[in-house]
Amino acid sequence: MNVRDAINKINTIRIPAKPLPVEETSAGEILSIAGPAAQIKVEDSPSSSDGVFRMAVVGNADFPIKEIHAGAPQGKHWAYFRISSEGAGELLVSHPALLYAYTTRLVEEWADQPVSDFENGKYFAAAFKWHRPLFDYLLTQTWRTARNFDPEEHIRELARAGYTHLEVNGLAMPVPFERAIPGEFYSQFYSYCVGLDQYVYSELNKGIYPVDYLTANLNLLKKYANLGRKYGLEPGILCFEPRTVPEKLFEKYPTLRGSRVDHPFRSRLPRYSLTIAHPRVQEHYRELIQKLLHEVPDLAYMSVWSNDSGAGFEYTSSLYVGRNGGPYLIREWRTHEQIAEVAGKNIVHFLKILRNAASELNPEFRVSLRLEPFKVEHDVIMENLEERLDIEVPSLLVRGYDLPYHHDKYPDIPGVAGGVQHIQMEAQEKELIEEHQTKGVSSHLIYSQGNGYNFEPLVGVPYPWMLCQKLKAMSEQGVECAANLGGFTPSSLAPYHINQEVFRAFMLDPTAEVDDVIQQKATCWVGESGAGALVEAWKKADEAIRWLPPLPLYSNFGFVWLRVWVRPIVPDLHAVPEKDRRYYEDYLVSPANNTNLVDLGRDVLFQLVTQEYGKSFVERVDDNVEGPLNAAIALADENANNESLPEKSREVFADLRDRLLAFRCWVRTQRSVAAWVAGVYGYLGADDGAQKKAWRDYLEDMMTRDIQNTRDLLELWESSQVNFMVVSKSGETSYIYGENLGDLLRRKIQLTEEYRHVEPRIDPDIMWRV
Repeated sequence: MNVRDAINKINTIRIPAKPLPVEETSAGEILSIAGPAAQIKVEDSPSSSDGVFRMAVVGNADFPIKEIHAGAPQGKHWAYFRISSEGAGELLVSHPALLYAYTTRLVEEWADQPVSDFENGKYFAAAFKWHRPLFDYLLTQTWRTARNFDPEEHIRELARAGYTHLEVNGLAMPVPFERAIPGEFYSQFYSYCVGLDQYVYSELNKGIYPVDYLTANLNLLKKYANLGRKYGLEPGILCFEPRTVPEKLFEKYPTLRGSRVDHPFRSRLPRYSLTIAHPRVQEHYRELIQKLLHEVPDLAYMSVWSNDSGAGFEYTSSLYVGRNGGPYLIREWRTHEQIAEVAGKNIVHFLKILRNAASELNPEFRVSLRLEPFKVEHDVIMENLEERLDIEVPSLLVRGYDLPYHHDKYPDIPGVAGGVQHIQMEAQEKELIEEHQTKGVSSHLIYSQGNGYNFEPLVGVPYPWMLCQKLKAMSEQGVECAANLGGFTPSSLAPYHINQEVFRAFMLDPTAEVDDVIQQKATCWVGESGAGALVEAWKKADEAIRWLPPLPLYSNFGFVWLRVWVRPIVPDLHAVPEKDRRYYEDYLVSPANNTNLVDLGRDVLFQLVTQEYGKSFVERVDDNVEGPLNAAIALADENANNESLPEKSREVFADLRDRLLAFRCWVRTQRSVAAWVAGVYGYLGADDGAQKKAWRDYLEDMMTRDIQNTRDLLELWESSQVNFMVVSKSGETSYIYGENLGDLLRRKIQLTEEYRHVEPRIDPDIMWRV
């Protein structure tokens, strides 16, 4: 007898008299597979307990669970499942989010196991106490205009996977309500990590933003919070703060001007935040956060990012224009150390204002700070943090933007912390986590499942063994709070996303063996006859990614920001006339005098790629990535066309093949960028004609490859039925391509062919353009 047979004998699904939304949702899932006599009830029946299946979050249960609770794992979130051959039993969890997660595990996996496995009851300990999406691209951030995206599906599947929290603050419209200045992109940086004043107003800033604009944003936030409750997820927000305010507020209150926070190369208009040292501004923030909690009383956390994208703390060293701020913190002639101490304490004071105000409505409310921008203030901040003031970092070893950890395959490549290639953790991490815990400070470790910030704009790229290696390393070093940078991809966009299935298995049962999980999922998706080939294709893809070196900025959001998939990569980028460049330059995340317009190795004043690194990147891709990646594609293609396999199995292989084809196009475009830097820099630095010719031939080979790669991508774009990348339903933006991608690719091919023969050149005067 299996569990499904026992479920069929359930006559009563007992939930608490005052059920949480997730208890009702989860009971409905069991009802859908139970026998025809089953009913959901909120009170006990005087008849026999046979056929009564009880479901609850422990803190809400109104039936006896003392013995079950006493035997539960200590220091962990947990679940307990028992069922008898007569359909009697329990599914209890310690955290609301886990009820739906383990309910779906019961329905999808345990239903076909023997009842004897669960007759005596079985406990499961979740891997992390907190697991949340961070910068959830599709739901709240820069991909929120994606086609084929359903927010409820996204949120439901987050809960299924074992997430505990949900990021709910996004804009209700594609673009922010910010003043746009000709020649700059800066206003669009307000599209993401939306600040508090985009939802509610205080007495200080009343009338600054239209009330219907605020209402639309607030209604969307409340909608997502309500959907989260349905599945047990606790809502939270990710904000860039203290964010700038429109200049008309300073015209009214000139003494409240704080720090200039914009990037002077990227902006054409100085932008200032409020001075948070002033009591009126502190009251403003108290009012904003409390108004928001009056609307969403169970708001659980606020994640604060700063010193970028229109936000910044006064007098901190990493402000783009240097230390500056209002008149209330620093008098003249202070030393750097004195300024750092005051600035660091001011940051913590701001976090306390938010926590204390929110705690009046939700006593468990937490505030976390993204720590990397504050290298100089780091120690002061850490010394002054206290209970429910948390940090979020890719590593506890971080000091500023100099990230720790080296690439697993290339010891000469540092700073991979938080990315796909960060798969190990040192023992010192655990020591620091435990040290912070003694003060009530949680350490939220940032990592990536590849759903944004990596491989943009692709989704569903598989590297399951690497991901599991990182999850195990985090767990072994005592990580209790984890944040998946880039968020989640629902099955409508990636129906066979093995990375997310590996995470789900680890989160809900960390003792599971990754090879068993992957084999079981492969068998589920393609049957026993195809499972071996599918696992082998995933292994080859995992190997290719393991050997892939990063290309700074281009390996994450810079790939789309700088439009390298659609711009012609020719030896002199400005040989293409301005009118012919507008189709991509209009969408660049770039000012009109950006060095990247003429030099792919740079962006504003940053040197992204050196000549030496570009050359080594090309060699490493050719030597170490192409082989396993091509093998994975060939294996997937062979089985996608294997008529001895069922149609559904072939569909899974076709899905994998097309995602890997897109990934290969992405890698090869990265290679083109690196080869451009190596070739153009090499040519311009050559001492004689022979060297120049060698580098010119090198560039010619790059362009031949790039044209073919673009044709391959165009063919895939026009023929594939797979959502291998996110595409905007409302038209192209600087963060997401539109449905006109095919036209852009054809334009790139045409212009590359037309201008491939020009001599290498970098315009040295681009920065001085006015």
